[in-house]
Amino acid sequence: MSDVRVVVGPGVVADPTLLSEVAEREFAALGVKGHIRYARTVDELRPDGGIPVILPGPDPAARALMSEPVGPVVWLDLTRDDRVSPGKDARHLHGRGVDGLAWAIRHAVHRTRHSARRITYGPHPDQWADLYLPPAAESPTAEPPTAEPPTTGSSSGGFPVIVLVHGGYWRSIWAADLMEPLAADLVGRGFAVWNLEYRRPDLHGWQATTADVAAGIDALAPAVEPALDLSRVAVAGHSAGAQLALRAAADGARVALAVSLAGVLDLVEGERRWLSSGAVASALGPEAHVYGAASPLSRLPLKVRQLVVQGSGDDLDLVDFSRRYARAARESGDDLTYLEMSGDHFAVIDPATPIWRTTAVAMANALR
Repeated sequence: MSDVRVVVGPGVVADPTLLSEVAEREFAALGVKGHIRYARTVDELRPDGGIPVILPGPDPAARALMSEPVGPVVWLDLTRDDRVSPGKDARHLHGRGVDGLAWAIRHAVHRTRHSARRITYGPHPDQWADLYLPPAAESPTAEPPTAEPPTTGSSSGGFPVIVLVHGGYWRSIWAADLMEPLAADLVGRGFAVWNLEYRRPDLHGWQATTADVAAGIDALAPAVEPALDLSRVAVAGHSAGAQLALRAAADGARVALAVSLAGVLDLVEGERRWLSSGAVASALGPEAHVYGAASPLSRLPLKVRQLVVQGSGDDLDLVDFSRRYARAARESGDDLTYLEMSGDHFAVIDPATPIWRTTAVAMANALR
């Protein structure tokens, strides 16, 4: 693999030592070589090989460069900028502060290690999903993967599908790259993965968000990929994405399993407790009746098999939501498995953690 080349443009407001520390830590964690340099001019921002991650800075010429076809660059803005339309094969992450550099490096490396087919399900740039297939699906002569479980392909040759719905408290600075580590892990376990992007309500309104998740799941069809076993589809959402995933199941999405990973499962109480500085009201608006209609807890029974996963070291409100939801779902007659283990909010989407490994096996067992 080529080296990761991080380039910081003129005018980027951040401590250089801190940026270097973040980059070096991420290089080590990913097992890649990399370096960071500081451009003095806009011309020095142009990629010159390797795996490019570029912080363009505020210069208008640098901003214009982002829309040019300069290759598979990951452009990174530490501040929020929803107006960027990156050039062909490029990606844009923004609004995550200095820690966004870690996410940008992860995304850049992921793209070189794991191939996916991007499929659109609508005309907006955010209406797409990345489809990942197990090696056995891409190469008929390849041996199936031997991770836990040993083989998830069905006797007919189709692979079960996991639809991943990212969280981020319904805010546009967070995107489907959050779920890429899980996509890679699940493909290695023999699943096909549909990593779903959708319009977020802070820019497009709540109805657009819920419509996109439904349409994105419905877009799975034999025409997309004949190797998929569409009788074994799970939708798995993280945090706010879990609310969207379980809401889709309640609305009749064709799924055999709905999975909550540290989910925001009680929107009524989430708004009352001002969760994440008012994220519920910001996403859904001021009308209280909307919260109940969108809240998984208020939609029980879902009449779909469910797996609720919660890290015990997470925000205590989310622990409370998951426990109360699991109890209420069982009382409503739903078939639900509750899994609570050590871990924080992101442990449930980290392939290296025991809670995720246990979750992956539970999902495989549910889709047998």
